[in-house]
Amino acid sequence: MAFLYERLASEIAEQIEQGLFRAGERLPGVRVFSGQRSISAATAVAVYRRLEEDGFIEARPRSGFYVRSRPRIRIPEPDISRPSVRPRAISGQQLAMQLSKATNEPHTVQLGAAVPGPGFLPERAVERALSSAARLHRQRVIGYAFPPGAPELRQQLARRMAECGCHTPADEIIVTSGCQEAIVLALRAVTEPGDVVAIESPTFYGLLQAIDALGLKALEIPTHPRDGLSLEALQLALEQWRVKACILVPNYSNPLGYLMPDERKQRLVALLARHQVALIEDDVYGDIGFSQRRPSVCKAYDEAGMVLYCASFSKTLSPGLRVGWIAPGRYHEKIEYLKYVTNMATATAPQIAVAELLRSGAYERHLRKARGGYARAVERMIEAVDRHFPEGTRVTRPQGGFVVWVELGEPIDTFELSQRLLDRRISIAPGPIFSATQKYRNCLRLSCACEWDDRVERALATIAGLIREGGSS
Repeated sequence: MAFLYERLASEIAEQIEQGLFRAGERLPGVRVFSGQRSISAATAVAVYRRLEEDGFIEARPRSGFYVRSRPRIRIPEPDISRPSVRPRAISGQQLAMQLSKATNEPHTVQLGAAVPGPGFLPERAVERALSSAARLHRQRVIGYAFPPGAPELRQQLARRMAECGCHTPADEIIVTSGCQEAIVLALRAVTEPGDVVAIESPTFYGLLQAIDALGLKALEIPTHPRDGLSLEALQLALEQWRVKACILVPNYSNPLGYLMPDERKQRLVALLARHQVALIEDDVYGDIGFSQRRPSVCKAYDEAGMVLYCASFSKTLSPGLRVGWIAPGRYHEKIEYLKYVTNMATATAPQIAVAELLRSGAYERHLRKARGGYARAVERMIEAVDRHFPEGTRVTRPQGGFVVWVELGEPIDTFELSQRLLDRRISIAPGPIFSATQKYRNCLRLSCACEWDDRVERALATIAGLIREGGSS
């Protein structure tokens, strides 16, 4: 149940979006507002802080709170994708490794890899939790936390999943080394080499790499940047091909950022269950939506135990902790064994640290701030693309996460563009690495979770300049 200040903040946010409060208008002072609503001054401050974190208002020193100005974005959104719906082997993923290595270069402007900058992560809270784990659990942290993982962490994860509508006991959750390992374990449990896996198009290149490494074939399904994977196209594909699994990111997908509506999630789960196809649900971005309400998950509609739910804290707490988990339904026993024979166990200290961050409420407190930070970062990036990029460009409008997908009107190969930009110490993610068959050559993905400064602004201007050069050659 939402707290009073959250309900009031949501109400005022809705009024701002409806135009009842205009951009630049001063909101009532804390004392006046608390009197109007018959609430304490502390609650009034909490309401305004939540609105500020969510990007609706801004505090001005010695003046009060004002409605933020939101520039009108002229740039249109991309249309639904149109991939070739037939099973294909994966190709052209070499650049993805190069992109990952570029994130280690300290002087490169990082707009490529979907790794949040330090300013978006609770560094001090993580540091304190790790120190506490090492101090209070000395003997445990030097030993293995064999699968299924640290019990206190699994208990906290079960509670979080219950809030998403999943009644998953702690004993049915297995801790993994990040979400990527969870996905690989899920694929190994439900497929064999040569099998066909249905995916979104475009999709996260890490999923393509996992499919490739396991000798599987990818079946790209048309995907809309607002509603997600086309259920109609998926049904036709299931009738034509023998699909063994489907992987998708229904909440703020990477790279499109879409949020699949609840009704479509329910239909998706039912459709796959009828065809006896396992659904591997990647929910790594689910906690960082821009609205107050945490979206539902496909797992909540799973009655057959065929949804393998995967997630991690890499985008919210720290990618370096490598703490993820999987709720594998009917595949629990097989996943637990595969986890053990793959790497014995996930590191113990990070598991205990994350459990404490969840138990203490520090994680939720961080999320309240982070959601607004990510929303502002995405809005700022879209505004910059609108400002710098040439006519004919399209860009997505994510409702969560921190990446945007840019479709260029210019006839330019972003694969080659990315190489030219790396020479200038600028990293982007070119469109072809998000497709099994190297489609989307006129597209690119930008990560918005960077520390914004003049270097970023100049980097975007450089990208736009090279696009114009390529388009006119």
